[in-house]
Amino acid sequence: MQLHQLAYALAVAEEKSFTRAAARLHLAQPSLSRQVRLLEQELGVLLFKRGPGQGPVTLTPDGAALLPFMQRVLADVEAAGAEARALSGMARGRLAVGATPSLITSALAPALVAFHANHPGIDLAVVEAGSHQLVPQVASGELDLALVVLPVTDPLVVTTPLFDDPLVLATARNHPFAGRSQVRVRDLDGLDLVMFREGYDLRAVTLSACLEAGVEPHLVSEGAEMAGVLSFVAAGLGAAVVPAIALPGDGSLVGIPFTGPTLSRTVALAQRGDRALPRPARALADQLLARHLATIAAPASEPAV
Repeated sequence: MQLHQLAYALAVAEEKSFTRAAARLHLAQPSLSRQVRLLEQELGVLLFKRGPGQGPVTLTPDGAALLPFMQRVLADVEAAGAEARALSGMARGRLAVGATPSLITSALAPALVAFHANHPGIDLAVVEAGSHQLVPQVASGELDLALVVLPVTDPLVVTTPLFDDPLVLATARNHPFAGRSQVRVRDLDGLDLVMFREGYDLRAVTLSACLEAGVEPHLVSEGAEMAGVLSFVAAGLGAAVVPAIALPGDGSLVGIPFTGPTLSRTVALAQRGDRALPRPARALADQLLARHLATIAAPASEPAV
């Protein structure tokens, strides 16, 4: 088995076509087909269903089962190469990192600005998605690190808690609740709420809290991203449960804390547990951890930096 054969098989799986995969890899199609057949002989299984004509090429059940392992092998090889390149003081390399939409601007962006200033030769690839999408990408090796919301149950991924992120009820300044100093989950019963799309951690947290409190808010809008939710709230469409750190700094929205009980989520740094981080990823992880520790250690009378 050779690494380029795994790469060829992955290209066919992604393109669902030997012709398109060969074009992408700048190979003659017969050569690509021959290498995939050799890989199948080595593995002792058929990876693809080869239908007649120009129909899509699909994975067999064996191929679908082996695909994640092939992805991990190639990701590990790429990580080894990145680490080798990084040995010369991280003069060049690549770092793939992900975060949930609310954490991109509030937590990850400042860290990446500082990281890039110290390591300008490292190419940064950033993925914005929900935790349920980021964790599998960390497990497969597509991402070196991710800022996610606990809990994480993937056995290949380990997490380091960074901070508890309080949730607030965001409203427009002229909303009936805007003058309140606090709000309870039961106050959401029948309240017009702008709701995030499926897959958002905040959607699950909000609906779970409402279910536990036995209340049913009125969802006036569903399927929005963070920017859309905040703009709808500012326009007066409804309120929304969001992280306090996601509120804009211009005072256009009011953030009302929850009480009895409070609502919060735990933000953590996720990485593969079965291998050491590449040097660029380790440097960013250390930076995020140091920033978290500095925040904890900052006196209450002084703003954390």
